[in-house]
Amino acid sequence: MPRPLVVKVTCGADDPERCNQAFTVAASAAVAGAPVSLWLTGEAAWFGVQGRAEDFALPHATPLADLLATVLAAGTVTVCTQCAVRRGIDEADLRPGVGVAGAAAFAEEVLRDDVQALVY
Repeated sequence: MPRPLVVKVTCGADDPERCNQAFTVAASAAVAGAPVSLWLTGEAAWFGVQGRAEDFALPHATPLADLLATVLAAGTVTVCTQCAVRRGIDEADLRPGVGVAGAAAFAEEVLRDDVQALVY
């Protein structure tokens, strides 16, 4: 089994190529059988909200909503607690399967043995 992958996305529609690349890598790793944890921070926190990923479009890229669904089916998706609060996002706003957690949980994940962490 591949080692676990933690992907932290710090951008959203403000940097669409970098954002889509992070989701693409996370979804590809999930399809390859790696345990994947996708963290949505900064402007990416909006993609944890129901319907927001569907509004994102990048020419010649797999739709963000499809990539997110792939990760949700095989891994975990977490919105940063502080990022959510700063944007007025409540847990009730999130799509099913998306959680909220803070820096301590992120640090715990990336400090486990054999974890690969990527930040976009």
